[in-house]
Parts: sequence; C-alpha cells; structure tokens
Amino acid sequence: MDASRYRSQGVLLNSPLQLATIEDVVAAESVIRRHISPAPLIRSYPLEKELGLSSDRRVWVKDYGWTPVGSFKLLGAINWLANHFKEIGDRPVAAHSSGNFASGLAFAGHQYGKRVIIVMPSDAPKVKFERTYSFGADVRTYDKSTDHITGARDRLTHEIAVTENAVAASPYDDRHVIAGNGVGGLEIARELNQQGRSVSHFLCAVSGGGLMAGHALAIRHHYPKSSIIAVEPVGANDFGLSLAKGERVRVDHPDSICDGLLSYDVGQHNWPILRECVTSAITVSDEETCCAMKWMDDQHGLRTEPSGAITIASLLEKKVNLDGDGDVVIVLSGRNVDAVDFQRWTGTTS
Repeated sequence: MDASRYRSQGVLLNSPLQLATIEDVVAAESVIRRHISPAPLIRSYPLEKELGLSSDRRVWVKDYGWTPVGSFKLLGAINWLANHFKEIGDRPVAAHSSGNFASGLAFAGHQYGKRVIIVMPSDAPKVKFERTYSFGADVRTYDKSTDHITGARDRLTHEIAVTENAVAASPYDDRHVIAGNGVGGLEIARELNQQGRSVSHFLCAVSGGGLMAGHALAIRHHYPKSSIIAVEPVGANDFGLSLAKGERVRVDHPDSICDGLLSYDVGQHNWPILRECVTSAITVSDEETCCAMKWMDDQHGLRTEPSGAITIASLLEKKVNLDGDGDVVIVLSGRNVDAVDFQRWTGTTS
C-alpha cells in the first residue's frame, strides 16, 4: 500500500492555498462567542517565584482545559463548521484526530446540528473517546503504531469522504481552523491590555501548527516585539527541524507521550505564518513533561495532559531566556488525560 499517496494529497489541500490573517481571527471571534465564553487566563504566582522574575513581571497561563471539551480544539472546529455550514448541508463531516479535535468537532456538530464522523487512533485516551461520543459523533479507529507504514489514518478519512459523501475537515491545516484558534490570542491580548500589561514572551506547543499559527497572528499583532516560542517533544520536533532548514520537514515516526503533538509535519496553511511569526523552537523530553504535569497538579491543582504541560516544562527546565521587561504568557492546550496514565507518568496515587 502506498501510504504517501494519501498523506501527500491531504484532505483539504486540493484547493488553492488561502492563508489566515488577523482579520480572519477578528471575524471568527463573533462566531466563537455565540457558543462559548473566553477560557480563563490564570496568573501563576508559583511560576513567578520558580522563575525568579522581578516583582513587576507576571506569568499567565491560558487554560483551555476549562472548555466543554477539555482543550482548545473546539475554537477552530466551531469556526470551520460555521464557515462551511451551507456547503455541508445534509452531508456528514469527517476528520481525523488524535482525540481533542475529535471532541471539538463533535461539539461543533452538536451545536450546528451536523453529523460528525471521526477517525481516531485505537489507543487514544479513554477520556477523549468519551468526550467525542458525548456530543454524538461516530468514531472509526486505526492502528497508530503502524500508520507511518500503512497510511491508514488518511486512507480511512479519505474513504469516508468519498463513500459517505462527507465534507472533510483538517484538524489544523485550514484557514478557518487557524482563525478560530486565534480567537484565544485575542482574548489574551484584550485581558492584558485592559490591565495595562505587556508581553515579552509567549510560549505555545506546536504540532500541525493550528494552535500556534492562530495565536501567533494575534500575539504578533498586539505585541510585535514579543518573543513567540514554539515548544515540541524531542521525539516529534518536525517544526524545529523545519525552522532550521527554512522549509517544511517531515518526521516519519513521531514518538512521545504527548499524543496531541504527533503530526508528521506542519500544515501547509500554517507554515508561512509560523515561519514569519515564531521566534524560536525548543524541545522538551517526556520525562521533563511528566515532571511539569506533577508540578501543575501540586501547585495549581490542575491535572493536565502531556501536550498541555509541555510548555510549563520548558519554563521549569529553564530552557527559555526570559530577559525582558514584559509578562510571560503560556498556553495550556488541554487537560484530557486518563487518570491511570496521569498517575503512572507523575508517580501519584490519587
């Protein structure tokens, strides 16, 4: 089986490339507000102390684990579905997802009365399956461990689109998904600007790039001098490799406990935005991420998934030069982790 045939053709990339803009992000906010309120921006006094920042600087955590689906993914999903509502009509919507976009799109489908079919890895966290099912989605599974050989994920998604006449959605490689995600960046800027704060450093996880691209558009617009830093697992560092080479680099077998950060490469719609806006990329080991998960539980009472805690880990491990005179903002992308896995990774018993 020629797996590359399905990967290269993609799902939405047969049409001309249309890049998201800050205007798209602004337009998406009115769509998002019809369905959910802004995710909280939490000041982290423990992180300020841990990092030894001067008393006039603050650390903020944008906590998307608070949302109805436990992650940021519903932002892009809602905006995508709203912008494709007429095109979809009575047809179903299909997408592949490691789990968070699955529940995000299921939530959007529930809100707009559309049937959603999701392709998920069979070993995805149970909580992600449960959230996706709870909003009425139909789930099909594949073996993630062999997908780099078989191309089963993209093949199955493509087959659903063809045989069931479904409209296919990308979890990250789409202008409307990026713009919807970027609404979170507008929320950050609005709240901090109201307090008269500035931002010197913005840290966000990167995989396919939908979260970072949307936020980078908003943060760069409001804080043009800020350092925008991408964080990714050591075993799935396709963006860092891409940034170093100046072109998109593919990692054929990404490996990490950060199940939400295992895309093979950065999306085509995302790459130009990331290349323009992101200052640098750093990597974090799974062991460091586990320590950050425990630290967040101990210090903030938040049980985060690995993909959410990886940005916290980058700061706790002092991987970022925080010189400057503004505030530090960190994106906590989600909290969807099974209790048994959390206990195993953090060494906790309850």
